[in-house]
Amino acid sequence: MTDWRALCQQLAAYDTPTICNVIELFGVRPLLSGFTGRTIRAAYPSLPPMVGFASTAICRVDIPRADGQPAIQLTDHLRRFAELSGPPVIVLQDLSPSSPAASFGELMCTAYRAFGARGLVTNGAGRDLEQIAALRFPLFMDGAIASHGHFHFIDLHTEVQIGGIPVRPDDLIHADLNGVVVIPRELAESIPAAAAEFIAAEQLILRALRQPSVTLDAFEDALASAGQRFEALRQRLR
Repeated sequence: MTDWRALCQQLAAYDTPTICNVIELFGVRPLLSGFTGRTIRAAYPSLPPMVGFASTAICRVDIPRADGQPAIQLTDHLRRFAELSGPPVIVLQDLSPSSPAASFGELMCTAYRAFGARGLVTNGAGRDLEQIAALRFPLFMDGAIASHGHFHFIDLHTEVQIGGIPVRPDDLIHADLNGVVVIPRELAESIPAAAAEFIAAEQLILRALRQPSVTLDAFEDALASAGQRFEALRQRLR
């Protein structure tokens, strides 16, 4: 049985581009899928990689909650954490056109963090960024807006669309200053070891380039050696 918390710690040792590179080697999905576009940016780029399981939610900030629409509370979302395989990552889709107000702030992030969340990803905007920075709570979003508008939850633990990709409840998320990627669950246990091998092959190229007297011949030799390792790793993973 997989120890998902321990595996999250292992995955957090690698940056998100390396995770993306290794996922590509398995050949399980198109190369332009599974990761968010440039509209989703890290609010705190200096924080280490964030890894956890998607606790999804849908909200709106542009209009009040409709009469008769169930009132979903923050505590309702916190209770859903128990459904996840491991540490939560909040994935919040704002349905508001152009997201005219903030979809989260200090209070929400403090509550999420207190109940074990590792960070938050949203297509919306946030506020209270100085206060949240003190929490060291990773945020991935498309900007900052000072007011919360008409914020209300619409649904919890359903599929959402964030940065051009679908995210489902309990999807495994990896994110850092470079962006956000969904790791296919069936690959997760194989990725840490493969990432270590991938980095070792990359280092052959980087070491050659860092030599004071590097030549094109040396660079070509390093590329060839690394390419052989990459290909051997690809064949083994597939």
